[in-house]
Amino acid sequence: MSALSADAPASNRVDPKVLRTAMVLVVGALAVVFDTTIVSVALHRLATSLHVPVSTIQWVTTGYMLALGVAVPLSTWALARFGGKRVWMFALTVFLAGSIGSSLAWDAGSLIGWRVVQGLGGGLMLPVMTTLIMQAAGGRALGRTMAWVALPALLGPILGPLAGGAIITNLSWRFMFWVNVPFCVAGLILAGLCLADDSPAATAARPRLDVRGLVLLAPGIATVVLGLSNAGSADGFAHPDVVAPLAVGVAFLVAFTLYALRRRDPLVDIRLLAARSVGSASSVLFLSGFALFGAMLLLPLYYQEVRGVSALTAGLMLVPQGVGTLLSRQIAGPLTDRVGARSIAVVGFVVVAGATVPFCFADATTDGRLLALWLLLRGAGLGAVTMPVMTAAYVGLDRSRIAHSSVLTRTAQQIGGSFGTAVLAVVLERSVSGSGTGSTVSGFHVAFWWASAFSLVATALCVWLPGRKQVLAAAAAAASPTPPVAAEAADADPR
Repeated sequence: MSALSADAPASNRVDPKVLRTAMVLVVGALAVVFDTTIVSVALHRLATSLHVPVSTIQWVTTGYMLALGVAVPLSTWALARFGGKRVWMFALTVFLAGSIGSSLAWDAGSLIGWRVVQGLGGGLMLPVMTTLIMQAAGGRALGRTMAWVALPALLGPILGPLAGGAIITNLSWRFMFWVNVPFCVAGLILAGLCLADDSPAATAARPRLDVRGLVLLAPGIATVVLGLSNAGSADGFAHPDVVAPLAVGVAFLVAFTLYALRRRDPLVDIRLLAARSVGSASSVLFLSGFALFGAMLLLPLYYQEVRGVSALTAGLMLVPQGVGTLLSRQIAGPLTDRVGARSIAVVGFVVVAGATVPFCFADATTDGRLLALWLLLRGAGLGAVTMPVMTAAYVGLDRSRIAHSSVLTRTAQQIGGSFGTAVLAVVLERSVSGSGTGSTVSGFHVAFWWASAFSLVATALCVWLPGRKQVLAAAAAAASPTPPVAAEAADADPR
């Protein structure tokens, strides 16, 4: 143990080359994060401007999410076939084209179509960004490195709602999509100049696309997300529009699992879930969707429907939560490198649960300054959850497995977020419709209690996350001249 401890400080230093790679990729990734958070506050305005019902314009978000789910599994093959730099620049170009097309859309159908193009680009960008940064880190200083990976996701909740609210209040909705263009252009220029060319050698064997795996996995993810997105109504999960897609999606995912277990080189290596680091992180990320993403549905709705504020004001009121998350990033990353993800994530979930409780009693007259303080604390808890858990997914992995871990954890987070949002939307809808007088306020109280309870339940899964000894062993192995290549080496000690 003393040897491990002595090696830890050196292995915990982030290489300047890794920081440069991270900063280049973060610039482009900000376009995806801002786009998602900006559009989320503009659906009612889009429905009005394009003269279609909200149920139709909802496909602006749903179509994007379905395309995202289809593209994410392709990243493992694309990285091996073309190299990270080429895939990143291609995905960024596709997202740029989708953004410009969305801004020029002539009706709801064309807007939805261009949003699908955006989703295809964004679905490649997010796992590719994570994979390239974590591969550059080489197993060292994973917590500090993940702090850079998570930066777009942390800035999005702060700046996205503000930008979206300001645009919707003062400008045409088309300007929402032009916000992405400077980030995409700057990201392409920086990537072309700064990223190393990692294309496979001309004589190297080029991996074939696992078409059968893609045909099973991509529709499976997409239809599960579709079913969950249809669940936010009074009918809830009992409606055929929910049951049918979920049944089809689960069947496809089960078929892919059976197929991938028999194949030597599947599109996504689900056997990696047997590695403690990946399996535990994926499970916690899935369940965290209930506690984290579901509550993100409730908070802006609470401010707009209970307190009667505008979209811009609601965005301003949510800024303290984003600030808390951004601040905790400075602590959670380095601390994860020293003590592991387990204890930090447990504390984070407890803080999120506790800071959500005041909203279980809040009404239209509750002091907004007090709620802002609770949101600041809640944001700090969110950062203490997401940073260590995302880092845990890469502890002890060799370079070839990082891309597969990125896809597995990204998919778990996406489906868990959709599931959590759907559950809390159903809880809110039924609570509001069945509460009689004052139903809106009491309905939100019930939904916030559910969100808080999910946070506490998630702490149970955190026990499985890597602890201090495992993190130090993996860091020492990464610093060794001949590091082990198997993830199982990091899974030997259960402590």
